[in-house]
Amino acid sequence: MALATQGLILQLIGDHRAAAGSLEQALALSAGDGSFLSRAIALNCLGVVQQETGEYEAAIASQQQAFALFRDFGDLLGQANCLNDVGLVQQETGDFEAAEASHRQALELFRELDRPLGEAEALNRLGELATRTSAMERARELHGQALAIARDLELAFEEARALEGLGQSYLQADHRAEAADYLQQALTIYARIGVPGARRVEDVLKDHELAGPAH
Repeated sequence: MALATQGLILQLIGDHRAAAGSLEQALALSAGDGSFLSRAIALNCLGVVQQETGEYEAAIASQQQAFALFRDFGDLLGQANCLNDVGLVQQETGDFEAAEASHRQALELFRELDRPLGEAEALNRLGELATRTSAMERARELHGQALAIARDLELAFEEARALEGLGQSYLQADHRAEAADYLQQALTIYARIGVPGARRVEDVLKDHELAGPAH
């Protein structure tokens, strides 16, 4: 479990090679000791790393294996996390209908389990999907719901994702002032907590000639 946690932390800070190494070690150990739950967690985390490095087929395979283990173990939270992560791969490969279904199922499970962090994550991903499909008003509604949860519970990363999502929705609608405001707020939080999202938002601000970094 410690190696899987280490892999997750490395993934969050953007060190994908080291993350994959830790997760593969975790998988090898779980195979030896028969720990199905540890194996499921490591597989899902590995799927996230594979998604972020563009290995989509491998990501789906890892997450499907993880989902099956979580289902057999009766772990609804693990299933919800898998569904939410699979939905992101489906988004990035253009399977938007399947992505909607995956994120919706995840959202329902997170709400059933009273997991507001997961709820915020699923709402943000549904918002990102809405932006991809040019449903801007829906995107703002979903990101707004995520933002309210994140601020209420002081979930900095999801707050930044919601702000970034709002900024992207306004940017696509060519509302530059609103886009710049939300993106600057997202950048400030990403920079404060030290995650790769800061560079991504900086690039958007620069590419669209919006205001410069606020940190």
